[in-house]
Amino acid sequence: MANYIVATIHPWNIEAFKHYSDKLAGNWHLITSKDELTVETINKLNPKYIFFPHWSWIVPNEIISNWPCVCFHMTDVPFGRGGSPLQNLIIRGINKTKVSALQMTKQLDAGPVYLKHPMDLNGSAVDIFKQLAVVIADMITDIINSNPTPVEQSGDIICFERRTPEQSVIPSDLSPIKLYDFIRMLDAPSYPKAFIKQGNNKLEFSDATLENGSLTAKVTIQLNTVKAFPKPYSHQNKKG
Repeated sequence: MANYIVATIHPWNIEAFKHYSDKLAGNWHLITSKDELTVETINKLNPKYIFFPHWSWIVPNEIISNWPCVCFHMTDVPFGRGGSPLQNLIIRGINKTKVSALQMTKQLDAGPVYLKHPMDLNGSAVDIFKQLAVVIADMITDIINSNPTPVEQSGDIICFERRTPEQSVIPSDLSPIKLYDFIRMLDAPSYPKAFIKQGNNKLEFSDATLENGSLTAKVTIQLNTVKAFPKPYSHQNKKG
């Protein structure tokens, strides 16, 4: 019976793993830390696939070269290669995307594509990531059942730049819908929340709703923290 590995760190991906791993054939193994992902461990299991629904570390080339490693990117590649895909999509006014299942290579997000799945970008960042976990679970199921041959990417390459904490400063000239998008795209655990500066304090915004042109949000005041953000960021839409 084939072995499969899922390497992920977020609770919504781990919760999804518990559901689909019980329903699919094979022996399923979950890795949730960098220290667990070693050549020795992978060699013992010799998996048919290693899936990376969300992983924050570079995977060693020795692993990528010897086992089929599949990552998932929230854009219709080659459009949107690179960092912070969710935020880069929303800030560009894009509310529908495709999730791409990619064969991992040494070049980031450049590997051939196993399959793609459409997805809406509604709600807060955490809502979207929970929805993404379900989409990825379906994609993993499809890959296991059909064993597709990955196809090289085609089309114009558009790269995104990874966002920095300084870019979470809320611009002063946003419309209500743009302000709503700005707050919601950063509203997930471990993300730098959308904020404004007031003296030495930082006002962070979350749980935004927009109804009938009226925006409401939760505000959390972080005292004496703005020194780490000396230069507000001027937002521009850039094509990598």
